Amino acid sequence: MKILMFGRGVIATIYGWALQKAGHDVEFYVRPGRAATYGDAVDLDLFDGRRRVWGQRVTEKWPVRYRETLEPGHDFDLIVLSVPHHRLTEATAFLTPRVAQATVLVFGNLWTEPAAAIGALPLDRVAWGFPQAGGGFDADGVLRGGLLPSVVFGTLGRPPADRELAVRQAFREAGLRIKERPDFRGWLWVHFVSDAGMFSQGLRRGSLSELAGARKDLREALLAGRELLPLLRARGLDLRRHRGGLLPFRAPTWLTAAALAWLTTHVPAARMGLTAHDDPDAEEPREVCRDTLAEARRLGISVPRLEAAEPHFAREGPGRA
Repeated sequence: MKILMFGRGVIATIYGWALQKAGHDVEFYVRPGRAATYGDAVDLDLFDGRRRVWGQRVTEKWPVRYRETLEPGHDFDLIVLSVPHHRLTEATAFLTPRVAQATVLVFGNLWTEPAAAIGALPLDRVAWGFPQAGGGFDADGVLRGGLLPSVVFGTLGRPPADRELAVRQAFREAGLRIKERPDFRGWLWVHFVSDAGMFSQGLRRGSLSELAGARKDLREALLAGRELLPLLRARGLDLRRHRGGLLPFRAPTWLTAAALAWLTTHVPAARMGLTAHDDPDAEEPREVCRDTLAEARRLGISVPRLEAAEPHFAREGPGRA
């Protein structure tokens, strides 16, 4: 399969590497002028969890190919679109006249209705998924992160079409297990508020990396997520369909916080997933918290922990420090 990774962010790079290693033809679309800045290789330092429970460390200089233009008549089979949720409108507007015959995998967070989030992008050309990987680029440009053995795919109330099945098969060929979520819209919203709870406490500490092994702060993050469950109900979500995803918030926090603290201390992939997020100026965590709080206020839902963290993610402006 000929695959275009949209941008050279963390998720695009990790999965681009895995897909290329499986024999797929992978390129990266980057903004004009970025290819020279990035250079012709990416330094990787990854914990690859696909074959070993504790992960296998991979350190290599991976040669990559870039393109800075995308003509409407291109021959890519798949475009992997993994951008921060607040950048999705801009990205889909760019891709809409350039889809050609490709399937576009929307691969990340959403907080709006999925069909509305992709703008004029043809719905029958879209596959929906969510990565199970994370990390960050350090000051030397090394991508430090972790790749879990599965990846999430879903649909919006119907069975996957042939082009969606072909995308799943490409990821299987890369050694990844597929987790299907039939109510993918609901699953995304549950994940979004989970992120809001975690990000709010990470921002309070300075960055998400500070939560690794920090049982007290992880407990506050879980409680912040628990306070957001009424918001999901107010949006019309049937929480009974998402019992598994909500278990960490409904279980006793003394237990779940201790488990998370242990995992992020002793399991390399879990620890890397937090410690690599050490940029105190990262915008996506702030945008997730802002959008979640704005929706809670619109619907009249009390979210005291998220509100208490607002000084750490509020936009600067008149009357704000």
